[in-house]
Amino acid sequence: MSTNALIAKGNTAEIYLHNNKIVKVFNDYLPDTEAEMEAGKQRIANSAGLPVPKVFDVSEFQGKQAIMMEYIKGRTLGDLYLSNKEQAEYYLAVSVDIQQKIHRVIPNLDASELMYDKLCRQIKAAVSLTEKYKNDLLRKLDTMTFENRLCHGDFHLFNLISADGKVYIIDWVDSSAGDIRADVCRTYLLYSQHFTELADSYLQIYCEKSGLSKKEILQWAPLIAGVRLSEQVSTENTAQWIEIINSYRL
Repeated sequence: MSTNALIAKGNTAEIYLHNNKIVKVFNDYLPDTEAEMEAGKQRIANSAGLPVPKVFDVSEFQGKQAIMMEYIKGRTLGDLYLSNKEQAEYYLAVSVDIQQKIHRVIPNLDASELMYDKLCRQIKAAVSLTEKYKNDLLRKLDTMTFENRLCHGDFHLFNLISADGKVYIIDWVDSSAGDIRADVCRTYLLYSQHFTELADSYLQIYCEKSGLSKKEILQWAPLIAGVRLSEQVSTENTAQWIEIINSYRL
């Protein structure tokens, strides 16, 4: 692969392979602190002993803010699943074990972004929501119980890279100190939007391994749906997130 090869493009950044390092280059519209904030979150996860690519530097690349980090040469569990769907439950079980390792970390609240603050900010910023929806969701958020643990915030098979007999966790931009039920609910809803065949199996496996009930996880669904609207993902249907909000009595 050549120097400066673009290998992935997401909603907020482009990923390059440069001199055998990964360079995550952030879009211009993001705050100037975005790279430093995400790098800080990744360092927190790494210092907790989780399998996370090392951050080497936060600097500029092609005139934009960027993170330079360790290149993990492997395949995502998502890609492995797509090439062998009969192993879906195996890959989901592996991912749940990793997610539970994340959830066992008790973060330093002074150094971490708080999930409550993050969700408040995102719900308020969701342009697709009326003020009534926003107020209803914020009231519901105030009733939720938080047991602060490290939460990834965008956990799924495509953010797990298998390499040299180890699985690495990438893309920590949405991580926070918050409630694991919210984190599980977000994963479930992401699968329900993009890989419906995985959603129920994932939730079943997580509940079996953790002892949590589906009810206590899914109580977060309207809040996560409201947050997802603020992210304005072009491949997702706004009406489906609104439908999820409407299906729960706030």
